[in-house]
Amino acid sequence: MEVSTTSPPEPAPEPESQSVDPAEEEALARRLAADYSMEFVDVMNFRIQNDLFRRIPFDLMLRYTFIPQEQLEGRMAVVMADPTDVRRLDELELLLGQPVEVKIGATSAIEEILQKSESAQRVLDEATEDFRIQLVQGDGDDAEVLTIDSITQDQSPIIKLVDSTLFNAIQRRASDIHIETGENEVIIKYRIDGALYQAMDAIDKQHHQTIISRVKVMSELDISEKRIPQDGRFKLRLRGRTIDFRVSILPTVHGEDCVIRVLDKESMNKEFKNLSLDVLGIDDETKRKLRKAIREPYGMVLVTGPTGSGKTTTLYACLSEIQSSEDKIITIEDPVEYQLDGVAQIPVNEKKGLTFARGLRSILRHDPDKVMVGEIRDEETAQIAIQSALTGHLVFTTVHANNVVDVLGRFLNMHVDLYNFVSALNCILAQRLVRKICEHCKRPAEIDSRLLEHSGLDPETYHDLTFYEGAGCIECSGAGYHGRLAVSELLYLSDPIRELILTKRPAAEIRRAAKEEGMSFLRESALEKVFQGVTTLREINKVTFVD
Repeated sequence: MEVSTTSPPEPAPEPESQSVDPAEEEALARRLAADYSMEFVDVMNFRIQNDLFRRIPFDLMLRYTFIPQEQLEGRMAVVMADPTDVRRLDELELLLGQPVEVKIGATSAIEEILQKSESAQRVLDEATEDFRIQLVQGDGDDAEVLTIDSITQDQSPIIKLVDSTLFNAIQRRASDIHIETGENEVIIKYRIDGALYQAMDAIDKQHHQTIISRVKVMSELDISEKRIPQDGRFKLRLRGRTIDFRVSILPTVHGEDCVIRVLDKESMNKEFKNLSLDVLGIDDETKRKLRKAIREPYGMVLVTGPTGSGKTTTLYACLSEIQSSEDKIITIEDPVEYQLDGVAQIPVNEKKGLTFARGLRSILRHDPDKVMVGEIRDEETAQIAIQSALTGHLVFTTVHANNVVDVLGRFLNMHVDLYNFVSALNCILAQRLVRKICEHCKRPAEIDSRLLEHSGLDPETYHDLTFYEGAGCIECSGAGYHGRLAVSELLYLSDPIRELILTKRPAAEIRRAAKEEGMSFLRESALEKVFQGVTTLREINKVTFVD
């Protein structure tokens, strides 16, 4: 290890218990590097060598708080937060079996890299005391708070397993946790960016009932009932923020399966403060038409797509763009997943009789300017929403349909008056979500002719075009994708389009007329994202039909 022979500066101050501002922490690390004549490394912006990272035992990196940077001749370059403890450095050199060249990085940045590591899940149970998850009982602000560690004095391995699974799911941005039961094993998976990934090695079937019982206890469900579905919820407090979990238990032939929906409201609220149509990935022409529609004085803006296609997020983005202190905005949702400042949000409660239709009737007596209805499911809600749009309100809502033209048939099946419906509509937006290629491991891809043909592309025409893919890295947990964006098609209700709908012309004729007015279809929008190097052909083939 190379250390300056001049008189050493004062030892680094002990880290304070309260949270440190990342900018201050980085400045402190830079000063420390200058004092010791060492190199400072911006950990968040340097490329980790995956082979080297996997070669070193993860518990060693966790214990000594370092990450390997590169293997040099006869020594290893490592990034640490504190180079002042010479004895620990000697121990590390002994354990690595070679000298180390120390570089300095910010503590929180190093810890974040370690937590993102796919190896982290194998030792989470050993480091549980650092993660401190707290179970929140009740809904009030002064609710009783229990640490999971104190539930039993001798904490069982199953509790550690469940806690570690929940913590790791949050670290990896999972939206759902699936506990699936097979004939001889239990498999735990995470849904990340819409795709399922196995979280860890399969677990022996003998532990299945104990794991499910632990989740039921946290959700206050009946642990003795194993024959009917059960739904519950619980909250955890993790590092100062409260996270909601929705639990669904389903009996199968091999035992009970469990799905846990992760609702990190506080994390999402930070994103929603800057939420606008610009961050959704919608193309410029569609954004221009949508912005025109949402700024109309009244009418209906309809978003359609399958479950999990980001419809509610798009409506929130629309509301955030037009929100002002002069307008009263009220929403009715099932459930209210994310809370918006300055917006009155009502959760549907069908057990108590608060349906979309009944709630919407009450909203209209509350003097709103703009109304958002989470979903139109029945004829009564459709009729009230249309009447609201015709009587001076701007109504935002969603409905399940494959594309913008199918929406028309869906409403006709609800027996709504066609003239009123077409008069109320400002626009229909259909959308899907596709995963984005991870920017940290993006590289040119080799595309064979069969994939091009399967994607509806002429191999001769597109053979020389450069496509991209993700190689897989720590940032994306080896998936090659990180985050999602929307691909969409928007039907703006111009007078010619309204006339075609009212005269009940075929869907193909309506689509042809919309194309002539400049409408870009879902498949075209998705292909454009591929040509821009944002996503892959395989990804868009999953969510859009090949023309």
